[in-house]
Amino acid sequence: MAAPRTHHTGKPAFTRRSLLAGIAASGALGAVGCSRVAEASGSRGGDLLGRLRAQGVVRLGIAGEIPFGYIDKNGKLTGEAPELARVVFKRLGVDRVQPVPTEFGSLIPGLDSQQFDVVSAGMYITPDRCQQVVFADPDYQMLDSFIVRKGNPKGLHSYRDIVEKKAKLATGTGYAEIQYAVEAGYRESDLLIVPDQVAGLNAVEAGRVDAFAGTALTTREVVKKSGSAEATKPFAPLVKGRPHVDGGAFAFRRTETALRDAFNAELKKMRANGELFRTLRPFGFTRAEMTDMTAKELCRG
Repeated sequence: MAAPRTHHTGKPAFTRRSLLAGIAASGALGAVGCSRVAEASGSRGGDLLGRLRAQGVVRLGIAGEIPFGYIDKNGKLTGEAPELARVVFKRLGVDRVQPVPTEFGSLIPGLDSQQFDVVSAGMYITPDRCQQVVFADPDYQMLDSFIVRKGNPKGLHSYRDIVEKKAKLATGTGYAEIQYAVEAGYRESDLLIVPDQVAGLNAVEAGRVDAFAGTALTTREVVKKSGSAEATKPFAPLVKGRPHVDGGAFAFRRTETALRDAFNAELKKMRANGELFRTLRPFGFTRAEMTDMTAKELCRG
């Protein structure tokens, strides 16, 4: 989310996702974003978990993107990451979660400046980000997909197809898909940049572009009610000539490795007994998006 999805850099130029309607509800919660958490301890591994248990609430940085973390039309915090946070932090002895809405590009700066305790927004793990925060292991993995007109008349299945067939491509503001397209040889100046996947769907339906590039999950969800567009089969973009799979996870301040480790321990149990998938499935995740990748390997790039 203009600073949405930051797959490859901690800078706003390549942010992780675009802001959707959920952020509009943040006005009612604006006061939350103005409050600050206590300064992190300099003790080894940090003592944030103990303080969260004492105060009974953990503040979650979210970026208003469906289905990752957002405020619904009833003003309720939901999404795959907040729902997972509710389960994990309850087991860690923290009863409540409290949303702090912000733009995606402001999540890491907001975490560093103590505006919230953890980033709970499905953030992709990248080498650049790993220099700024510590990540839990990913709770999901994700491939890319295109929104195209019904029947995929130009046969677009990869960024290389887009280039070779001289197709017109759109993607979201700050999406990592910008970099994937450029790496395949598409000129960045030729990209149509739109706010989000809904605007991308509209561009495809109106014939302004041949395809919109996004994550496999968001593309398949947004086309469900379209009579003239469909999502292509998920594919791995090429990064440095190799197929690349992204993984999204919770992010913590670099001083708070003890909290990260405790979170990982609960996440590992949920993955082993299938509870992780059951928690994410209502938000459109499939078994294909479950993963055993680790933050360590994703941080290596």
